[in-house]
Amino acid sequence: MDESTLERDRAGEADAFQELVESHRRELLVHCYRNLGSLQDAEDVLQEVLLSAWQALDRFDGQSLRAWLYRIATNRCLNYLRDEGRRPESALVAGSVIDGLVSSDEPWWLEPYPDALIDDVTAGPEARYEARESIALSFVTSLQHLPPQQRAVLVLRDVLGFPAAEVAEMLETTRTSVNSALIRARNGLRSEKAPDRVPLPNSAAEKEVVDRFVNAFQDGDLDQMVALLTSDAKFAMPPEPLECNGSRAIAEYLRGRSWWGQDLKLVPTRANGQPAFGYYLPDPNSPIWRARGLLVLTLAEDQISTITRFGDRDVLARFGLPRTLAKT
Repeated sequence: MDESTLERDRAGEADAFQELVESHRRELLVHCYRNLGSLQDAEDVLQEVLLSAWQALDRFDGQSLRAWLYRIATNRCLNYLRDEGRRPESALVAGSVIDGLVSSDEPWWLEPYPDALIDDVTAGPEARYEARESIALSFVTSLQHLPPQQRAVLVLRDVLGFPAAEVAEMLETTRTSVNSALIRARNGLRSEKAPDRVPLPNSAAEKEVVDRFVNAFQDGDLDQMVALLTSDAKFAMPPEPLECNGSRAIAEYLRGRSWWGQDLKLVPTRANGQPAFGYYLPDPNSPIWRARGLLVLTLAEDQISTITRFGDRDVLARFGLPRTLAKT
């Protein structure tokens, strides 16, 4: 067989492999994201997962391709976390106050996940979380505080519903170890299941809260903002290791900010199954608005319990939002 024929055969095999795994790509990306908390890291690890799967295809037993891919993906995430070691801690002293803010121990590497990349994933009968609960920012944030092995077990068991025996095989450990890790993970998870009082996505109840937020934010109305926030609301701002706690403290913090009020332009989108906005400020030297970041809202009944501000303007590109808007 000549070299050109071999190359054609390899290309054909590669195309067949891509077609084989394509239907699993998005759910594997979400899986990596839950474990790592960063979409950029998840995308990088997914490339390693697909390359590893291609290289090991001759060792696939022909049973469940999905389970085999999840095994590779989970172990690649664990390897990534081991290689990274402990992420650097904030230089701020816990409890210190800076301009109305306090230091935060939430993961600074947290990134939002575009709803456009979320597919409905079929979970097994042992899953404890609905799809929208398992991608919410509060849940992904809580996962980052668990040790990597516990995190992986909880996601595989409670989110995806894989049986304990199958998870033990994926992680090359015992069923007893899996069950023990799951108990510790459940006990250590900071935020358990999302409350039932969260309005359904795109429902009339959600729209009413979001409209009130837009009015308060764009009008710079402190009283309206205080009324909209729960009394224990939080304003987080990764990657900055800072947060603001309480509705009145948040309103006072916003009072002195340049990025809220009547000159602000909000463009709606969705992140992590939650309402979100790209926000833009006017450029004083040209007839445009410039992107400043992304706001993600966590709702509780007819109020907002958390506003998460991602100040990295590059984040907007993942949501299909431009860096500038023309003034009309």
